[in-house]
Amino acid sequence: MAPGRRGPVLWAVNREAGAAGLRSGMRLADARALLAGLATARADPAADRQGLERLALWCNRFTPWCAVDASDDGDSGDGGLLLDITGCAHLFGGEAALMDEIAARLTGLGVENRLGLADTPGAAWALARFGPAENGGADARIAAPGETHAAIADLPVEALRLAAEDAHLLRRLGLTTVGAVEGMPRASLARRFPCRERGSAVLARLDRALGRCAEPIVPLAPPPACLERLALPEPLIDRAGLDAMLARLMPGLTASLERDGLGVRLLALWCYRVDGSVVRRTVATARATREGEHLTRLFRETLETIDPGFGIDCAALHAERVEPLATSQLSLTGDGQRQGGLDLLVDRLQARLGAGAVCRLEPLARHRPEAAERAVAPGREPVPWSEAPAASAAPQHPQRPFRLFDRPEPIEVMAEVPDGPPLLFTWRRVRRRVMRAAGPERIEPEWWAGDRDWAVRDYYRIEDADGRRYWLYRAGLYGDAGTGTSPRWYVHGLYG
Repeated sequence: MAPGRRGPVLWAVNREAGAAGLRSGMRLADARALLAGLATARADPAADRQGLERLALWCNRFTPWCAVDASDDGDSGDGGLLLDITGCAHLFGGEAALMDEIAARLTGLGVENRLGLADTPGAAWALARFGPAENGGADARIAAPGETHAAIADLPVEALRLAAEDAHLLRRLGLTTVGAVEGMPRASLARRFPCRERGSAVLARLDRALGRCAEPIVPLAPPPACLERLALPEPLIDRAGLDAMLARLMPGLTASLERDGLGVRLLALWCYRVDGSVVRRTVATARATREGEHLTRLFRETLETIDPGFGIDCAALHAERVEPLATSQLSLTGDGQRQGGLDLLVDRLQARLGAGAVCRLEPLARHRPEAAERAVAPGREPVPWSEAPAASAAPQHPQRPFRLFDRPEPIEVMAEVPDGPPLLFTWRRVRRRVMRAAGPERIEPEWWAGDRDWAVRDYYRIEDADGRRYWLYRAGLYGDAGTGTSPRWYVHGLYG
């Protein structure tokens, strides 16, 4: 039950309560008058929504196009799922067999269900909730292709997913069925409502149910570009069997990718447990690939984290992100191996260390050296050097150190003249004598970007008596009255 404007109301009812005349939205007092022994519980819409989303993910075992029904107005807990089974029914022996399997599995999970199948989501919704029971009380209602109008014509007007006040007004006008509403002139029907918006909403619902206008379904999980599904004859309860299951799935998926000229960048393994839960594991690649052996090797680390629970009875491989992939070039050495060994190594490191653990540096057009690069995921196309900072790109400019500190470290310096290179400097409590120095290279602040929190820098390349090379800089200028402070020295990087 849930709070209502005139006291508590029923949020959702089970099949037995519906047979006794109870319905969602009915006042609790009226419901108890009809059924004295009514058992109630407080409604939790957020938990109901989460449960429907988990169930929608579980239904991906039947079709990759599953969504939570968003047509309900939120005044009841009679939620549902929408499954687009186009091109999937033949995998289960036809539409009727698929409906029977869905109903049987939902019943086995303890989920009461009413199923409907039609050319449009609106008609399927109407058949599921208001269609006549068939086959001795079975809840599978199927409208043959092209017969949607005849299948829903005798259903009550509430089957059009109308607001309660609109359905009540139609009944007062004597329009009690969908066929009666359809038979009335549209302009005349719209004028029967107090405002144009309500009349237009009723006509829109009618058009969607009959397929006159599109009603797109937004899947909860984006459908994959390619997938391979495997239904197991017996639930898999041993982790050791996961390798064999993956070995059965991978060849079919790679064949589909090769046929379409695609390579996968993100591959997901979906494991459907018998208790209705779903386990999903993914692997990512630096470059598009369809090498089945390599992709199987990437899954070895993640397969160990899968808990079969009470058993896995279905699994699927989803190519969730793909890219065009031409035929790869064989090595010219004659060993029959394809090029791209570095990409394979990166993929294995990511699979073992986790997403984000492997990256590469990409140059940025910034003045400050510590801000002139960023970490990006492997596989992204590198920035052309023509777009990189000139000081980092062109060989005629001073070379940057191989190791750059995240934060420059302060040092004490002794120089022959204030603006000259250092002769001695102390870093980490060790005094070092300068044997060679080159510079300065001046880097100005980016005033156009509001970067005024650091002073002008003069960088020097220094080599000490032991042959170690450093990248030092002086922050600030001597005699600069604007700063009010003396220049300070820092070591920013090492060359070896």
